[in-house]
Amino acid sequence: MPLTIHQFPCLSDNYGFLIRDEATGQTACIDTPEASAILRELEDLGWDLDFIFNTHWHPDHAGGNADIKAITGCTIVGPKEVTRIAPLDREVGHGDIVELGETAFQVFDTGGHTLGHITYFDAADRIAFVGDTLFALGCGRLFEGTPEQMWDSLQRLAALPEDTTVYCAHEYTASNARFALSVDDAPALKARAEQIFAARERGEWTVPTTIGLEKATNPFLRAPALAARVGASGKPDAQAFAAVRAAKDNFRG
Repeated sequence: MPLTIHQFPCLSDNYGFLIRDEATGQTACIDTPEASAILRELEDLGWDLDFIFNTHWHPDHAGGNADIKAITGCTIVGPKEVTRIAPLDREVGHGDIVELGETAFQVFDTGGHTLGHITYFDAADRIAFVGDTLFALGCGRLFEGTPEQMWDSLQRLAALPEDTTVYCAHEYTASNARFALSVDDAPALKARAEQIFAARERGEWTVPTTIGLEKATNPFLRAPALAARVGASGKPDAQAFAAVRAAKDNFRG
């Protein structure tokens, strides 16, 4: 049976995700950006929470762990780095399997934004919860990792089936699109950017996305093709990525 995903806004620009394995009714929360919003959504849905699946330690991803566990008694699963701000019940890393009822998630190392960042991938349903590693038309800032580490993480995600649905944690897409247009003039990007700007004007969400769409239009996945435009001609792919990331960090638009 399929995985049901309930998406809702949290904080200023985060998304919350409650997921339910329909075969068993087991339910998990992907990260805990805002405990009150998550608990409210659970009550409205009539779902009991069994798990929290954390992607990384940042407070807008794990800051609600303690409050939610105190009320629901759920099991908290995540990378070791989460213990910097909250206890874990189960530590997981690359290659582990996390089960939600009959749904099995593969854990991938996608460090770079933070050193221990992970992604949860449901191969049967082709769904990935990527936290802050990959965004629609963007990627996470390198707060802890190196460009080489982040490039490897992005390539790990890019190797997933192109029809994989990607749930990222923030609504950054319009600003990401403005930057992307500054370094890439591909027709596919221009068409997508127009759709994004129109959607945001209507107040619509731009998440989720897909691996195929990101490979075709995301400047961070397309970094080698954009090397000349960011002053990285002839450099290794990871250095081209680093140049694109630096350009985004300095972009004002």
